[in-house]
Amino acid sequence: QVQLVESGGGLVQPGGSLRLSCVASGFYFGIYSMSWYRQAPGKERELVADITDTGGITKYANSVKGRFTISRDNAKNTLYLQMNSLKPDDTAVYYCYTRAGTWRTDYWGQGTQVTVSS
Repeated sequence: QVQLVESGGGLVQPGGSLRLSCVASGFYFGIYSMSWYRQAPGKERELVADITDTGGITKYANSVKGRFTISRDNAKNTLYLQMNSLKPDDTAVYYCYTRAGTWRTDYWGQGTQVTVSS
């Protein structure tokens, strides 16, 4: 059974930092691309960052470029999102995502809340 479990969210002041983690299980983590998405209240879910299976290629939404870093540790089956210089507009529930398996099924974590506020 595929599971994606996020952690690391919380309340942080503008300009602060957080590191999100997503621990994966139930599939061969090291051969699939992974992504972070986020959804703010009243808005559609949006892609934040992508990373390829080996971590060699990363892509970012323009809104987070230069502030967020996506990375992965395939030995630990873990995906990360380092978020620096956080802004109130970064407030959202952050989700870990992959499309994996024989049938290329979409899998989502349960989400972790990030709130940026003074």
